[in-house]
This record gives sequence, C-alpha cells and structure tokens, in this order.
Amino acid sequence: MEMVTNAINWFEIPVEDFNRAKQFYSKIFDFDMPEHEMEGMKMGFLLCEKEGVGGAIINDPNNKPCTEGTTIYLNGGKDLNTVLNRVQDAGGSVLMAKTQLPDEIGYIAMFTDTEGNRLGLHSHN
Repeated sequence: MEMVTNAINWFEIPVEDFNRAKQFYSKIFDFDMPEHEMEGMKMGFLLCEKEGVGGAIINDPNNKPCTEGTTIYLNGGKDLNTVLNRVQDAGGSVLMAKTQLPDEIGYIAMFTDTEGNRLGLHSHN
C-alpha cells in the first residue's frame, strides 16, 4: 500500500442517548453540534477543518458505547485542559489528568463521556 496522509479517515463514537451525548460534546468543545439523520441513524458531527479527519457521535443499534477496545484521541486544541476542565460539569469523568508525553509529542488525557465511552484528548501544549 502507498503512504497515506492520515491513518484514519473517519470515526464514530457510539451513543445510546443522542441528545445527552450531543449536549456533552457541545459543552466540552464549546460549540453547537450539527446533526444529520442517515439511514435511520442520528449523527452529530465534531468540528474539524474540511480537509481534516472527521468524526461523529452516532446512535446506531449495532454499536454500543464501551470503555474497552480502540482508543480515540480527540484534538484538544491548543491546550487540552480547556476541554478536559469541562468534562465533569458536562456529566463525564476524568480518568487521567493532562500528562506529558516524551520527545515533544505533546500531552494526553483520558475521560469517559455520558454514554460510557473511554476517550482520549491530545494537544501539543
């Protein structure tokens, strides 16, 4: 296979209560989440540049929220603490505080959302 720009093209975060999840992600990222219905599934889109890797929360009976398995690290912007500091007030839980990675890679943190998904945040500062 040829070298690609991004290892991921799209991701979906499963949710059971779409409105609760939409409110959570809208609050921690401080934006009004656009939503769309496709093939009977409700989707709420996370913000990104048009050329960037996109993702959404999705209410799909074939996918269930979980704390095990693949970890998605959402972009925490300039300083992930801005987002992380909103997690508890929005109904989630902080699992790991902002932690520096080696070799100028940046910082990560972990949280669970209102649906029971375990996710990470990453920022360079």
